[in-house]
Amino acid sequence: MKNDLLLRVARGEKTERPPVWLMRQAGRILPQYRAIRNSISGFKELVETPELACEVTIQPVDELDVDAAIIFSDILVIPEAMGLTYEMVESRGPIFPKVIETANDVAQLLKGEAAADHLQYVYDAVALTKKELNGRVPLLGFAGAPFTILAYMVEGKGSKNFSAAKKMMYRSPELAHTLLDAITESTIAYLKRKVAAGADLVQIFDSWAGVLSMHDFRTFSLPYIKRIAQALQPLAPVTIFAKDAFHSLQEIAESNCDVVGLGWTMPVETARAQLGTNKVLQGNLDPCVLYADLPEIKKHCTQMLKTFGCHHIANLGHGVNPDTPLDAVKCFVDTVKAFRYDDN
Repeated sequence: MKNDLLLRVARGEKTERPPVWLMRQAGRILPQYRAIRNSISGFKELVETPELACEVTIQPVDELDVDAAIIFSDILVIPEAMGLTYEMVESRGPIFPKVIETANDVAQLLKGEAAADHLQYVYDAVALTKKELNGRVPLLGFAGAPFTILAYMVEGKGSKNFSAAKKMMYRSPELAHTLLDAITESTIAYLKRKVAAGADLVQIFDSWAGVLSMHDFRTFSLPYIKRIAQALQPLAPVTIFAKDAFHSLQEIAESNCDVVGLGWTMPVETARAQLGTNKVLQGNLDPCVLYADLPEIKKHCTQMLKTFGCHHIANLGHGVNPDTPLDAVKCFVDTVKAFRYDDN
C-alpha cells in the first residue's frame, strides 16, 4: 500500500504525523458529489449502485488528499437487509414506514448470514473501490452500533431523545435484548463480508450513545459493541465511536478495539488521563470550527494535534456539516498533513 499511515497508527506504531480523514467526507461538501447526486433518483440509488458508491468514495481522496477512503453507504442498510425498509426523505432524514413494536415483529426479521446475504451491493462496492484505489490509501468499512440501529427501527425516524426506543428498553427489556442480539449477529456477518471484500479497517458508529445513561449504555449498548469488535478484531483493526459516552471511556477502550473515537465535547486531556498516551484515539475537532476563517481553523487544528500527541488519527468529532466551505475542509486536512511530531 502506497500510504498505510492510518493502518500503522491503528496498529499502535509511532509515525511522523497523524493520518487524517473525515466522517462524511464523501458528500455535499464536494461539488462533484452534488453533480452525481442531482443526476439520479435519490440517496438510496447512490448507496445501492456499486459503481456510483465507488466513484463518490474515491472523490475525497482525489480532491482532499485524505489518508483513507470510507466506503459510501448507510448504517440503515442493516435494518433493511433484516426486512425493515426505510425511505430517505430530503431535509427530513430516514423514515421507516413500519417499526418494531412486538416480539412477533422481531421474529419476522432476517438475522445473521440470512440478512447479510441481502447486501451484496455493498460488498461489490467495496471490492470495486478497493480495485480502483489500487493501494493509494486504506479503505474503511463501517456499521451502526446495535443500539443506534434499534433506535431507528423502533422510533421509525431520527429523534432528539428516542423515547420510543427507550420505552421498549424499560417496559420490555427482554424484547429489546432479543432485537439487539439479532442486529448484532447481522452486523457481524455483514462486517466480516466487508473485510473479505477488501475493507482494511472497520468503524462501529454508536451515534446515539449519548441519549443513554451510564447504566443503560453498559446494559443495552456496550455488550453488543464488544461482541462485534471481538468477532472482527482478528480480521481487521476496529474503531469504536460511541458519541458522548464519556462515562464509559475506559470500558470502551477495553472492548477489543484498536481505536477509540471521541466526540468534540470530550476533553482530550481527560481521555489521555484515563486511557494513557499509547491508546490510539481518533477525533475530535468540533465540525463547526470549519466555519471559521482559515487562520483560526489552522490554530484550532494545530492545538488539537499537540494535545493528542502521538497515537492519534485526526478527524472531526462527528461528521462534516454539508454546508462547510470546501476551502475550510482543505485547510483542516493540509494542516494535519503539514504537522510533524518532531517539530512540536
